[in-house]
Amino acid sequence: MRAVVQSSYGPPDQLRIETLGVPQFGDTDVLVEVHAAGAGRGAWHLLTGTPLMARLGIGLRRPRRPVVGTDVAGVVVATGAKVDCFEPGDRVFGIGRGTIAELAVVPASKLASIPPNCSFAEASILAESGLTALQAVHDRAEVRPGDRVLVLGASGGVGSFAVQMSTGLGARVTGVCRSDKTSAVRAFGADEVVAYDRADITERGDRELFDVIVDTGGRHPVRWLRRILAPRGRLVIVGGEGGGHITGGFGRGFRAAALSPFVGQRLTMVLSKEASADLERLGELVADGTVRPPLERTLPLDRAADAFALLEAGQVTGKVAVVVRADPPAPDDDAGPATGQSNV
Repeated sequence: MRAVVQSSYGPPDQLRIETLGVPQFGDTDVLVEVHAAGAGRGAWHLLTGTPLMARLGIGLRRPRRPVVGTDVAGVVVATGAKVDCFEPGDRVFGIGRGTIAELAVVPASKLASIPPNCSFAEASILAESGLTALQAVHDRAEVRPGDRVLVLGASGGVGSFAVQMSTGLGARVTGVCRSDKTSAVRAFGADEVVAYDRADITERGDRELFDVIVDTGGRHPVRWLRRILAPRGRLVIVGGEGGGHITGGFGRGFRAAALSPFVGQRLTMVLSKEASADLERLGELVADGTVRPPLERTLPLDRAADAFALLEAGQVTGKVAVVVRADPPAPDDDAGPATGQSNV
């Protein structure tokens, strides 16, 4: 099989395509014929080995697994002896390791059925960012109708999902992004959009405070965000963006969580859990139209390095997918992606 591999930690231009053998799978695994794979921020962290603390789980000097990619969508080829929830031919999406390849092994517990109104390319960008947003908005922030929600990094992978999910719950959403991406954030459903390169959202004066802040960008100190958060508001710091080279944004999130018991505001962080139940919840939101996959563009397998380079340069609004196999449109594919048409 053809696969995109790395031999060391570093920039996207080190990536190359190699021919490898069919991967072996265990009793609780599923062998997936990959049709598309998302090039997301989580996979970028694995590619670059940053922040350094992440290497404790993936290899200190070099990556233990050379094939890149985490998000995946495709068709089940075979299942392990203990897997009874999927069978060959099923269309699935989920999250694993080494997914930018013609075949990938994914634990059955990290897969779900692709919604019927979703193409493979759209499904391939759901799991990593969608799960994180789901757990941030629904579980940690507990967004309710009428809440005033601020999403920092609203044009990114997690942010684009968070805006849609908060809007779907009946919240009034303000999105913060770069000025050239404001129209996309409005298309995601934000009621108000603030361009961070033109105004500082933390300098709001006497304007009303936010009930919820979902911070995916890591640009502001927590003490600044607390100034615009309601006295009983909820701040959710997402993942490891921003911060230093060693701990990234994780250190900031841990410090906020440590402070939370001593203040009236709830300060927390979210590291997504890769559970099939949450993948199914995410799939339901896509199936009923609450969430549209924010697919900006697609690139073929031999341009996987370009996908990560675009992400690294901040030139992606929403998500980008690597198409491994070109497929006909999904059954209900007329409406197209949320922010632009895919192109192979």
